Amino acid sequence: MVSTDASLTLLRQGTVIPAHLLALNAQRQLDTQRQRALTRYYLDAGAGGVAVGVHSTQFAIREFGMYRPVLELAMATARQWEPLGGKRPLAMVAGLAGPTSQAVKEAELARDIGYHAGLLSLAAMRSASEDELLEHCRQVAGRLPLVGFYLQPAVGGRILSASFWEQFARIEQVVAIKIAPFHRYRTLDVVRGVVAAGAEERITLYTGNDDHIVLDLVTPFTVMRDGQAVTVRIRGGLLGHWSVWTRAAVALFERCRNEAGQTGVTAELMALDSQVTDCNSAFFDVANDFAGCIAGCHEVLRRQGLLNGIWCLDPREGLSPGQAEEITRVTHAYPHLRDHDFVQQNLERWLT
Repeated sequence: MVSTDASLTLLRQGTVIPAHLLALNAQRQLDTQRQRALTRYYLDAGAGGVAVGVHSTQFAIREFGMYRPVLELAMATARQWEPLGGKRPLAMVAGLAGPTSQAVKEAELARDIGYHAGLLSLAAMRSASEDELLEHCRQVAGRLPLVGFYLQPAVGGRILSASFWEQFARIEQVVAIKIAPFHRYRTLDVVRGVVAAGAEERITLYTGNDDHIVLDLVTPFTVMRDGQAVTVRIRGGLLGHWSVWTRAAVALFERCRNEAGQTGVTAELMALDSQVTDCNSAFFDVANDFAGCIAGCHEVLRRQGLLNGIWCLDPREGLSPGQAEEITRVTHAYPHLRDHDFVQQNLERWLT
């Protein structure tokens, strides 16, 4: 793998980072072969890196003693694999969670394994004040460059103010923020906070809003600072949605970046926003308040042959009634957003 500096530069420029899923066997144990194949898939698809140990990887890996093995396997695979097109910089992001003592230990472990940054979940500190949260973030940031994470409340996040994001953006070791409240007003709170801190050149904004991926990537966000207009853009995506159909996601990301930056956004591109969101509604089980969001992504990969089943660590997690039919519907409706042929051409290579 190339140098840490090159990887952090890539992270700061903005790239495609799928939130890595967890491959289990029928006994709900880690399926090492399939887990390695997923990493290879993401890298061959053109992703700029992967995020491991995050919500899509299932936070419960910590309780099952899988956190370190899963992080180590992804890093070893990324170092050893020769992706299509050859070696290139990769931004490897580790999910960090829990109270301060746990998050600090995870950051130190991830750093020692070779991860370039940590995506810090605040879900375990729902009762803490914003000042306490900021001190928590500072402690963790002292161990590993930090990616902030505005997680939507429906899956364990909490509401955070624009003032919080301003103070968070003043932490020197923060390199990026994943904006994932699934909420336009709260998305703007992050933008306003970063601009108020004067950190828009140092901190790269990533969309985690799976409900408006294209819109986030093509929108110029213009807010005021000291009477002057400041425009920032969301320059990358760190998304559970991109854990599936990743090759097509990379192509869409490049199109968004090119059209938004050069020729302007076409109506056709804007129409893709609703199509991607429709797919996400099926994958993430919006009809049932996201109950099947991880199992839904597993089902997409199972149908492609990358996974043997949709098992989650919690036996109660699975597809909701009607979710499989919704996945079938969007799969047929949007063939230009899937990557079935790419997977079939390379599946045997990834599983070897």
